[in-house]
Amino acid sequence: MRSLFALFFRKSGGKPSVGHLGSWLLRRAHRQLAAAGAWAIEIVAAIRYTISVFGGLVHLALHRRYWTGTVRDVLARQILFTAVEATRFVSLVGLLVGVAVVVQVQLLVATAGQSHLLGPLIVMVVVRELAPVIVNLVVIGRSGTAIVAELGAMKVSGQIRCLDAQGVDPSVYVVLPRVVGMAASVFALTLVFILVALLSGYAFGVFWGVTRLGPWGFANSVLRALSPNDAVILLIKTTLPAVLAGIICCVEGLGVVAVDTEVPRAITRAFGRSVAVLFVVAVGVSILTYL
Repeated sequence: MRSLFALFFRKSGGKPSVGHLGSWLLRRAHRQLAAAGAWAIEIVAAIRYTISVFGGLVHLALHRRYWTGTVRDVLARQILFTAVEATRFVSLVGLLVGVAVVVQVQLLVATAGQSHLLGPLIVMVVVRELAPVIVNLVVIGRSGTAIVAELGAMKVSGQIRCLDAQGVDPSVYVVLPRVVGMAASVFALTLVFILVALLSGYAFGVFWGVTRLGPWGFANSVLRALSPNDAVILLIKTTLPAVLAGIICCVEGLGVVAVDTEVPRAITRAFGRSVAVLFVVAVGVSILTYL
């Protein structure tokens, strides 16, 4: 406590030293600005590097010669792990969202007597917003972290160095199929999520008596609310965050030094940055959509 007072006071008459307090505040502000500047520079550098990797992967993905049998095998295994094995969990989450959200929407429009708003509200809430974000979160937490751990272990054990020594480009064999597999898996799982959420929401709505529409009436209400723009929005909100998250996870995994303790830190960084990118893309696309 005395040391704290000593920073701001001098014993000359018991009055505070304004000059000392001002210099302390200036030094503290300088340190905070320097830290903020360093953080901003790091973010800009990471964004530039991610964009450059994204451009390189687009170039690789558009040329058939890079899609050898080995690369296609890695892609198939990535889709099997990311999409097929996660279908049950995504379906369960979709069922819960259908019960919690779709039923509430049906109850709301029935209470307000605005049944014509059922389809637009479901499309706006479930198709445009919830489905892409929730599925991306599931895939990032389940498969993105696994990619970081796998590539980190490969880097520590020297497998990446061996591939490079054998003339195998790690960006083609390691990064490309995992990023493409994540994007394709997120899009497919999002469609499964939407279908399960709508079916479960309608079924529970009928069970609880909150909707009087028949199955075809409910489906027609949702289909009439869909537009080509919704398909484009859904494609962007599912694939773009998945591609960026895949790049981030691969970069963090391959950036692990030859120490096992670096892998958990890389997983934490990759998860945080992937989630941040997901919400930035989701919010940005939503803002552009409703402008």
